[in-house]
Amino acid sequence: MILFVNACVRKQSRTLILAKQLLSTLKGEVKEIRLEDVDFPVVDEEFINHREDLKNAGKYDDPMFSLGRDFAAADTIVIAAPYYDLSFPAMLKQFFEQINVLGLTFTYSETGIPTGLCKADKLYYVTTAGGPILSDELGFGYVKALANNFYGIDEVYQIKAEGLDVVGADVDAILGAARVE
Repeated sequence: MILFVNACVRKQSRTLILAKQLLSTLKGEVKEIRLEDVDFPVVDEEFINHREDLKNAGKYDDPMFSLGRDFAAADTIVIAAPYYDLSFPAMLKQFFEQINVLGLTFTYSETGIPTGLCKADKLYYVTTAGGPILSDELGFGYVKALANNFYGIDEVYQIKAEGLDVVGADVDAILGAARVE
């Protein structure tokens, strides 16, 4: 199964256009999670305590962990996230807070090193920006660090198109030239 994590909210999102182009080249059933449709809970003390109780009881079948179960079970993951304010939309951070579940998407070794429990061998991060992407570390770098260090996904690729709103930019050409990095 290909898990498509869609953090695009615009119907004509250029990030979504690139992601759909990528998805059309991949083989397998696609399960889409539209993050704008997810009702993320407030992560307060009550939430954390409830989540810890469920984890300690091994109740990973609880609906609270459905996003994490999908992420852990995916063969390939595609994340589409526009470049906002040097990073990605806040809902993607909320998504990661929900799927980062000890015992489901990662565990710790005896020496305290995170060990991934996810099935996926590849993760693609797709993004676009109206201007230049000033640093890949703040968006893509964060996702790559989680994938490599927590989820056990070694192959992490970025597909990006930037400068799309610059006066005179050939948007179609820029989108057409976007490739896996």
